[in-house]
Amino acid sequence: MSTGDSHEQLLKENAKLRKINEVLMRRVERSMDMQGNDFALFETAILLEGKVRERTAALEQALRDLQASNRALAETKAEAEQANQSKTRFLAAVSHDLLQPLNAARLFLSALGETDQTPKSRQLIENIEIAFESIERLLGSLLDISKLDAGVTTAEIGDVPLAAVLKPLVAEFAPLAEKKGLTLRFVPSSAVVRTDPHLLSRILRNLLSNAIRYTLAGRVIVGVRRSGGGFVVEVGDTGVGIPPDKQREIFEEFRRLGNAPDTRDRGFGLGLAIVERIARLLGHRVEVRSAPGRGSRFLVYVPAGRAGRPLAAPRPAVDGSPAALRNALVLVIENERAIQEGMQALLQGWGFEVIAEASAESAISALCACARRPDLVIADFHLDEGELGTNAVRRLRATYGDQLPGLIITADRMPEAQREIRALGLPLLNKPVRPAQLRAMMRHLLAPVGM
Repeated sequence: MSTGDSHEQLLKENAKLRKINEVLMRRVERSMDMQGNDFALFETAILLEGKVRERTAALEQALRDLQASNRALAETKAEAEQANQSKTRFLAAVSHDLLQPLNAARLFLSALGETDQTPKSRQLIENIEIAFESIERLLGSLLDISKLDAGVTTAEIGDVPLAAVLKPLVAEFAPLAEKKGLTLRFVPSSAVVRTDPHLLSRILRNLLSNAIRYTLAGRVIVGVRRSGGGFVVEVGDTGVGIPPDKQREIFEEFRRLGNAPDTRDRGFGLGLAIVERIARLLGHRVEVRSAPGRGSRFLVYVPAGRAGRPLAAPRPAVDGSPAALRNALVLVIENERAIQEGMQALLQGWGFEVIAEASAESAISALCACARRPDLVIADFHLDEGELGTNAVRRLRATYGDQLPGLIITADRMPEAQREIRALGLPLLNKPVRPAQLRAMMRHLLAPVGM
């Protein structure tokens, strides 16, 4: 082979080797690119895993912080509830201790008012009665607000004939309206509603009290009408009225508009605050419609209930004058001597025969000694040595028959006491006792025996 051929052959082999080298280089580059991508992905995965760990750790810490915060909140809430309940128990104890002597004083004052007085002394008695009533309302309202805010008050919802709620209230407030020269009109209703009768009664009692307080002349009306699937209980008056811009404000605590006709009887601005709290507890809506100088209408919306057994025929009207209540024997069981003597003086002034004792045992002994059956038992709820007035009534009914009328009087406004009294089906009056309210209740209880 010549030198030229050899040179040409070398060139060809060299070119071939370059091509092979280029192919190999491209493969190496592709391989490196692939390895680089895998490494990048690997590196990214490591970074992401680190971030996930950091985020998970942060979330776990946030969860621990939230759990600690929830525990602290639960502890704070429990402490607040405990403080509220302690406050409620304290107020109940203080109210009870304060209301006992107030009740005795009011009974003596009422007995004094039944005697002949000069115009000047009668005016002094009326002023003292107003002062006593103001103290009573303040103590009772403070305790009610405290119980509602502490969640101590619970609703017992059932199907309730409205007449069973409204008739006793009208009987209770009729003497007060008459004393002010007002007409208290009640439109009877056969409606049955879904509510707690005692709490609804509390709402309507406050509304009636305000209506009479803020009405100088004219009338107060209580009526019921249908509204959608329920009923509206309305308390209206021809009083001073409420400006539109004040109609929300009146439901706040200690809010008084200062427009009461009698400045001695303006209240403390707690009645409507209690109304709103009870209505919220019951799920009832309360509205006010009023204008200055044109009176006010308070509307309570109550869901309809289901009628059960037909209502018993109303008892015949009974004359509430003292003369019509004479000669009935009333047994008073009261462990506080001053209250016992005050009740005895008041009832004897109304013409009743009265036996007053401190316990059921001594009461039964006294009745055996005079060989008479009582026509009515009035018992304090808390007696000596842990005895309850409800148990005293049970013992007397076991001796004189289940039909013996009974009435419990107490300064204890806690729900436990009210449940115990309601379980026996006994009416309840809170101390200090209003004489007109007591007389109306006694008239109602004595009606079956023709008094």
